[in-house]
Amino acid sequence: MSPRTKIVLGGGAAALFLWWLLPNFVATLVILGLIAVPVAAYLMLDPSQRRRVRHQGRKRLGP
Repeated sequence: MSPRTKIVLGGGAAALFLWWLLPNFVATLVILGLIAVPVAAYLMLDPSQRRRVRHQGRKRLGP
């Protein structure tokens, strides 16, 4: 299993746990915040910066 898949599964498990633990409205806001903040930050980058971010992700995977 790739590291990215582990992160996604861990995030999904944490989201389900928070949804079960907290009232639905608060859990929904927390989950939206966890998803919206990184997406908004990525979309605020200009194309050359996005290219550098994508390249760094591939570079860490190894040969």
